[in-house]
Amino acid sequence: MASKFDTLVDIFNESTKRYPQRQLFGEKRNGAWDWMTYATFKEKVDNLRGGLAGLGVKAGDRVAVISNNRSEWAIGAYATYTLGAAYVPMYEAQHDTEWAYILRDCGAVVCLVANDKIARRLEAVRGETPELKHVVNFVGGDTEPHTLASLVRRGAETPAPVHKPEKGDLAGLIYTSGTTGNPKGVRLSHNNLAANVSAMHELLPMSDGDRSLSFLPWAHSFGQVVELHALLSMGASLAIAESVEKLLANMQEVQPTVLMSVPRVFNKLYAGLNKKMLDMPPARKKLLVAAMGVAAERRRLAEQGKSSLFVDLKHKVLDKVVLSKVRATFFGERLRYAFSGGAAVSREVAEFIDNIGVTVYEGYGLTETSPIATANNPTGRKMGTVGRAIPGTRIGIDKEITGDPKNGEIVVYGHNVMLGYYNLPEENAKVFTADGGFRTGDMGYLDDDGFLVITGRIKEQYKLENGKYVVPVPIEESIKLSPRVANVMVHGANKPFNVAVIVPEPEGLKKWAAEKGLAADPYAQLLQHADVKRLYLDEVSKFTQEIKGFEKVRDVLLVADDFTIDNDMLTPSMKLKRRSVLSRYGESLDALYKNSSAASD
Repeated sequence: MASKFDTLVDIFNESTKRYPQRQLFGEKRNGAWDWMTYATFKEKVDNLRGGLAGLGVKAGDRVAVISNNRSEWAIGAYATYTLGAAYVPMYEAQHDTEWAYILRDCGAVVCLVANDKIARRLEAVRGETPELKHVVNFVGGDTEPHTLASLVRRGAETPAPVHKPEKGDLAGLIYTSGTTGNPKGVRLSHNNLAANVSAMHELLPMSDGDRSLSFLPWAHSFGQVVELHALLSMGASLAIAESVEKLLANMQEVQPTVLMSVPRVFNKLYAGLNKKMLDMPPARKKLLVAAMGVAAERRRLAEQGKSSLFVDLKHKVLDKVVLSKVRATFFGERLRYAFSGGAAVSREVAEFIDNIGVTVYEGYGLTETSPIATANNPTGRKMGTVGRAIPGTRIGIDKEITGDPKNGEIVVYGHNVMLGYYNLPEENAKVFTADGGFRTGDMGYLDDDGFLVITGRIKEQYKLENGKYVVPVPIEESIKLSPRVANVMVHGANKPFNVAVIVPEPEGLKKWAAEKGLAADPYAQLLQHADVKRLYLDEVSKFTQEIKGFEKVRDVLLVADDFTIDNDMLTPSMKLKRRSVLSRYGESLDALYKNSSAASD
């Protein structure tokens, strides 16, 4: 593949020159959306580059950032790249000890921070970060010390030239979430990231007229590359969501045309519409079901290379009368495409969103693959898969590690494979093959057309007492399709059968309890009620009908507290920390096996 871009600096130079008056970043301030143009972005990047140079930042240095998505995050990133330094993002939600570890490990000389609170927390661990010389606050005026505004002002007075990096130079260190142990710094070159963006130009239907609503963290590779760098390279615009809780309201306000998302969000939309359908008048519900059925029939014909004038006509009418209104309610009136990554979206949910009239392109990758390795796209799209290898890459399947004639470990080759983990030669030896491939730790297979199907993660699979292997994630994703379930973890390692920790969706459960005449207060006591447990066993059974008998969840533990970053059940990138969940609920899960009358198949 001939890359359109060799470095992130190429992207910055070309886009700011080509699209100076176009809107780039939108942020809501005082109840209204305020937009920054590409020209203003360039000016701020150029000035901050001068300010960072004045602090002594030079090519090869590290500049860290602790912040949620905001325009200053991107300004800091491109000021760093154009100095030849590497950007090291962290999450506001991370613990102070993780910040200190990452800053110490990468040797950052400057850290940009979102606000005064983070600045104070960081000061408390400064003794553990000897190489950190400056903390720069996004908050504050241009006459105050240690603020971004003052650094930008000084940089305008003492400008620094743009450094032209080589393709193999380090652009960033992205630290993995660390579900076990300390996070690992993934070394990504300019070419890793820019070539991934170049591949998106070949594959995906986006242009300078597109707009996204940005809520995936740029500290994670998916949000950073697929949204920030890619849309910037295309002259598109990014409205920065106020919060995930305000996502639907923000969609109505900014009317995005594309959406970068993860299955967790699509699952919530699926559950939300199914919940609304329960309360719809029968005639309206019947019409919606009919409209989605026609959409599904139209897609099936298209997958077979066929079409039907009658089906197309029915779809056109029902789309105008019914589906367009559903899309407008959930996504706004302009959304055309959704790009899903981070984990495999269930086929049921993908088809559901597609039936509504939003085309979902699912892809696959990891931080270590910059991140895209495969992607569905207009020239090749198959539901239930994560697409074919992107241009310039190749997918291998190592079947020896699983002993399965079809299913094996996914190995990625190509321009997207990281430079390696920072300061971890032993870890590098584990993940790189002799011929330069990256062992992903994920299991899957390539179908006859070269589309990749993900079947689980090697480290997460476990054996039941009967010796049969279980991969819990697909089971969990199926259970989470229930509108009554907020979160779930399936467990059964070395046990006779599977059980699950389930976090009920509280408002729906309380409403159900009121209809049944059950007291919802105290809530914890309601979760112990036999009728409530039976309700959730029925929900689990309903949403896992397709799994094998030995994989069935035979008993459930209902808990009130959701899995969150704050209680250490989720990583900052929203991955489940299984060890933390087991640490908290392990004894209660063991009690299920002692008390349950369930028997394994």
